Amino acid sequence: MFIQSIKSYVSLCLMVCTTQIFAKQLIIDDSYTASERYARYVKQDPTLIRPILSFDDGQQIIFNRRYKEINSRELHLDIFLPAKQRASGQSIMMVHGGGWRAGDKSHFYPMANLLAKRGFVVVLPEYRLSIEAENPAGLVDLNHARVWLAEHADEFSIDPSFIAIGGGSSGGHMAALLANTANKPWFKGDDITVSTEFNAVVDLDGLLDFTTPLAIKNENKENSAAALWFGGSMKDRLSMWQQASTAKHIHKESPPILIISSGQLRFTAGKDDVVNQLNKFGIPNQYYEFKQVIHTFWLFEPYLSQTVDMVDLFFKKLDL
Repeated sequence: MFIQSIKSYVSLCLMVCTTQIFAKQLIIDDSYTASERYARYVKQDPTLIRPILSFDDGQQIIFNRRYKEINSRELHLDIFLPAKQRASGQSIMMVHGGGWRAGDKSHFYPMANLLAKRGFVVVLPEYRLSIEAENPAGLVDLNHARVWLAEHADEFSIDPSFIAIGGGSSGGHMAALLANTANKPWFKGDDITVSTEFNAVVDLDGLLDFTTPLAIKNENKENSAAALWFGGSMKDRLSMWQQASTAKHIHKESPPILIISSGQLRFTAGKDDVVNQLNKFGIPNQYYEFKQVIHTFWLFEPYLSQTVDMVDLFFKKLDL
């Protein structure tokens, strides 16, 4: 009996050790959440209201569809579908922020719900953050989400020609960058011939040029969110910092862009250069600046509804 117990114990130890060796462990930086931001910002802005979701008849939500698997790691997306009678034919993929290191797709649930009420199909993708994989892994993931959407367009009544991209903070940066580098092979992964075009961009307080003095002052620091994403400071990874600057990639076929700023201009550094270039090419664009509100204004009322109004009006004016 004693020997049998020892054998059982050894077998159990081996099983546990083997599981620990081969189990996929994912480290998460939980420093940026909607509740954390509310607790921080409500002290300076008591008018903030945490949104409550309500749904119209016919709305649907599809949670956690797998769009990619890499090294036994699944990546998922959520899809907010409008009622059929409200469907506008326009889809938009919204990329969460969190300094390229934290955050979650659920942060955009309130906005996705409100945009779905306006007729948009809203797609919220998960992607690899810098704590798991440095630049450009997350950008490649998001382009793969775009490709997956085109491949499953019929299933969700999506027109592949009318998929826009947007995001908040670092997500806004990634959205603008991807939309303006669809003509490049950089962030497409193995198949550089695949189409990753977006027909419009919504940038909510997202950086547009890392190489401006304002961005350098705030982002080029040891262990800053940007440095951790790039794997080094600007002097060590200059080509990466330049490549990730949307202002350097505006071209005659760049998509229209809506930029909404909190009024804290560091977050949209490079905006003037982007707007000037778009105007030169005759590409529609709009810039709106709140008067010094919280950075993550899209998470809470009264700014959430105002932001959705601006996004909806922007697309109506484009008449895509």
